Formats: sequence, structure tokens, C-alpha cells
Amino acid sequence: MESQESQDAPDGPGVDRAFICASFNQDTTSLSVGTKTGYQLFSVTAVDKLDCIHEGVECPDVYIVERLFSSSLVVVVSLSMPRRMNVYHFKKGTEICNYSYSNNILSVRLNRQRLVVCLEESVYIHNIKDMKLLKTLLNTPINPTGLCALSVNHSNSYLAYPGSATIGEITVYDANNLSTLTLIQAHDSPLAALTFNASGTKLASASEKGTVIRVFNVPEGQRLFEFRRGMKRYVSISSLSFSADAQFLCASSNTETVHIFKLEQHSPSQDEESPTWSTYVGKMFTAASTYLPTQVSNMMHQDRAFATVRLNMFGLKNICALATIQKLPRLLVASSDGCLYIYNVDPQDGGECVLVQKHRLFDSSEEQVEQKEEENLEDVAQQQASQSYAATVALPSTPPSSTTLMGYSEDGGAQKGEVFPEHEFAEGPVCLDDENEFPPFGNQSN
Repeated sequence: MESQESQDAPDGPGVDRAFICASFNQDTTSLSVGTKTGYQLFSVTAVDKLDCIHEGVECPDVYIVERLFSSSLVVVVSLSMPRRMNVYHFKKGTEICNYSYSNNILSVRLNRQRLVVCLEESVYIHNIKDMKLLKTLLNTPINPTGLCALSVNHSNSYLAYPGSATIGEITVYDANNLSTLTLIQAHDSPLAALTFNASGTKLASASEKGTVIRVFNVPEGQRLFEFRRGMKRYVSISSLSFSADAQFLCASSNTETVHIFKLEQHSPSQDEESPTWSTYVGKMFTAASTYLPTQVSNMMHQDRAFATVRLNMFGLKNICALATIQKLPRLLVASSDGCLYIYNVDPQDGGECVLVQKHRLFDSSEEQVEQKEEENLEDVAQQQASQSYAATVALPSTPPSSTTLMGYSEDGGAQKGEVFPEHEFAEGPVCLDDENEFPPFGNQSN
């Protein structure tokens, strides 16, 4: 997804294998990890095993690695050459192209239409089919972390980035039509995290304070939801991620807690049908909020977390994502301790999520069974899953989207007769034809 791990590698044994960055691909089917020796791609389509798809050693100290869905296209940036972006076809073991920029590359985002490179004060938009530079946004507000988000939907290829260096203003840009759509006044403090949902119709944001997370509709920019992560302390939110159906939003930070929020509108008619004491009190608060200061009123309308995860660590950087693995909703947390944690999420009742698997990303022995206490945790989790998830599995599945996308051809254009469904709505993984997926353009620099 649109989140990137800290560039500070943890100290301790095996530091040469510790990862520098991590990111999930656009449909959360794989995890990309940059290390001091190169980069690795892992499949996250099963709970009990973590397969290493590829290990790249073309360059060391990789601090950006992004994979395009389940294709063989991967973008890599190394600390040894922080101004150069390398695009590889990892199954062929070849470099498609490389581009150099005027300053250090801070982040890269890509979908099936566009590849976006973010520097501290500029943004470059490429056509991913032939890597031609389509637009350069110069003199953008200072963005020291390279914060930006790109919608993965090809028809709503929206780009979001900070519109100010001093307040939480968001610029929403149409990367297909190359024009600014809207400015959203999201927070009082500078932005810290941004992410789109899969269809590009919702945008979530958090500020440097990290106490409030807001969700806006796109492209209008109207506020839809407001969630309170906490009140006692400011935190650094490292990632935001929607579920595929945009019903849930998860947020991770430098604390030990990962929050999952549920995006649901409270219907007045439902309250009238079941008048309870909590409903009555809620209406009293709603009525009273109109007479209170704006800050207090806003706080009373904020929803708290629907589900949470308590990590066994504090102060480490991590990224989170929501995915459906083996027909059940899961929360994935990749942490700078070198592990991937997989939790069950109860979509009906929420609450504390259950750890079902912990994978060590760089364990040379690739042990799947780690310790007896973790095996006991998994047994308990499976028993709970058979009870709590029975209703979930029985729920009717969302019908596949009719949205289609033209395939790639050798000459760089779209093949008019070939279409394949958007991966996130497909019944199974979409296997793109690696031989015809991208044009065989040679090495080039710009």
C-alpha cells in the first residue's frame, strides 16, 4: 500500500539482513522489503507460510522498493544512488530502465496507469506503459518525508500530496488528466499519512499530532468520517490502509497499538427502531454539542476504534494492511523487528484481534514453528475462528466488478481485444503475461 518503513535499520544480531523499508503491493498479496544487501519479495496469500518470491541483489541498501500488483515490475531506489530510480523485470532478471532526478527520491507510487516519483519540492508523473515523463510539478510545498498517495484504480488515478508545509492541507491531483482537482483543509497540523481506498473514492489522512484520522470523499473533498486514535499523547502515524471493500481502515504508529476503524453511517431510523439508554444519551450529546465550542463539539462526534491489536513492541516502525486471506479478514503488520504478524479480525464484533501467525522475514532456517507458546496461541485462535468467523464465511460475497483494464502489448500500447478484471475484485490472482506485459524498452536516463 501507500506506506513506507523508516530508513533506520534496527541494531543487533543479523543487522546485515535487517530491512530498511517495507511496503505492501496495491492489493496486499505481497510484501516488498528493502535490505542492506538488496531487496526481497514475499507472497502473503496464505497464513501458515511466507514464500520468498524473489531476492534481488542488483544494488545494496535499498530504501524504496515497490511492486506493481502481482506483476514482475518492481521499482528500486538505493541509498548508494538516492537520485536514481531503477525499474526491473525481476522474473527476467533485466533492468527495464532507470531515471535520474535533481534531488534525492523520497517515495515512489505506482498503479497500472502512472508511476509517481516524489522529491522534497517536486513531483514527477510518468506513463507506466512506456515510462515517458508526462508532467513535472515543481515548487510543491516542502515535503521532507515524500508523503503522497496514489489511487490504484485506473479510472480514478488520483494523486494526493501536502498542499502546505505548515497546516494539514491536501492537494488532490488527477494523474490521468494532469490537472488539480481540489484542495482539502484536513488538519490544523502538517500531514503525516495519506491513503486512498481501492476505488479512489475515499481519502484518509492523519496529521503529525496523530490523534485524529479523517476520511474524505473524492473528488469533492467532503468529510465523511472522523476517528479518534487517542487523546493522551501525540504519536507518529506510520501507515494508514483501507480494506478492499473500504468498510474498515487501519492505522499503525510508533506505539504498541494498531487501531481498526469501521466506516459506517449511524442511521437515525435504526436508533428509533431500538431506543436504548445509550441511544438516548447519544442524542443528548448530539443536541448539546451545538451549543459547545467547535473543538469540543468535534470531539463528541468522533468515533473510537472498532478493533485493536496490542503489539509486543514499542517505539519500532511498522506498516499495517487489511487483507482477505483464505476467505477470512486479516490484519498484517510488518515491523522493523524483522517480522510479519498476521491477526484475525472479527468484522462483526471487533474487539481485540487474535495473533494467528508470526513469520520471521530473514530466518535462514525458515522455521515455521517457532515456540510452543506461539503454537498454543495459534490453536486458541483457530478455535475462536471456527466460532467467531462462521457468520463471516457464510456472508454473501461481493459480486465481481465489471470494471476492466486493457492489457499491455509489446509496442507499449493497449491490446484492444484483451481485458482482465481489476485484481482487487477478481476471484483469484490475475496472472499477467510477463512476456507481453511491458514494452521491451532499453536502458534510458532522464
